[in-house]
Amino acid sequence: QVQLVESGGGLVQAGDSLRLSCTASTRFSGYIMGWFRQAPGKEREFVGIISSGGDYTDYADSVKGRFTISRGTAENRVYPQMNGLQSEDTAMYYCAAGWVSSRSASAYAYWGQGTQVTVSS
Repeated sequence: QVQLVESGGGLVQAGDSLRLSCTASTRFSGYIMGWFRQAPGKEREFVGIISSGGDYTDYADSVKGRFTISRGTAENRVYPQMNGLQSEDTAMYYCAAGWVSSRSASAYAYWGQGTQVTVSS
């Protein structure tokens, strides 16, 4: 069982940057880590993933070029760096761990509780 805890969310202005963090309760070097977000009244959507070795990433078109996901395997942490934030990025952000590289939330077995990101325009 892997427990995930997100942090780093907050209220920022459009154009600002935030660095989220996802900390695992155990070493998770073998897991693929995904990030998803959910805005009020909308479905949960894919943001990005990073492979177990950190050598492969994939991003949703809406965040490509603005968001970068990295991982520190020794620290059991994954870090999405979010630059150029826009009001459309306002959502609850979740990290997830799984064994299959997928943009589908159903592919991930473990989830954090989420961290809120609010971008004011």
